[in-house]
Amino acid sequence: MSPSTRREFGDLEIGAVVAKAEPKITRDDLVRYAGASVDLNPIHYNDVTAAEVGLPGVLAHGMLTAALALEVVVEWIGDPTAVISYETRFTRPVVVDAVDGATLSISAKVARLDPAERTARIDLTVSYEGRTVLGKTQAQVRFAS
Repeated sequence: MSPSTRREFGDLEIGAVVAKAEPKITRDDLVRYAGASVDLNPIHYNDVTAAEVGLPGVLAHGMLTAALALEVVVEWIGDPTAVISYETRFTRPVVVDAVDGATLSISAKVARLDPAERTARIDLTVSYEGRTVLGKTQAQVRFAS
């Protein structure tokens, strides 16, 4: 979105898909996120450790997956301060292949509008390999007057 594009509350319709993205997560991303978040659990970067604890492979951090989903809303709205709440549930892990990584599919849809508060609830669908990995993922955004 260009900096001059401004989203307007009055332009929204319930059910409208307002944004889509397919971010790719790589093993390098996992290492960078581990360092930034100080979540150094080796299941997020070591195949042997992941296998030893019975996992199908190295897993993306749940909070990284949640952040990538919210980024879609932030990029669409154009102002991170417009997001007034965000919630999600982790439903399935995202296995990040050493060579191919993992590509998420994210779709953001208008679910509720509150004209008095000038807020919109944006529901996000987040999947990997055709299966939902985050559930009840919702961002509440407030529009300027």
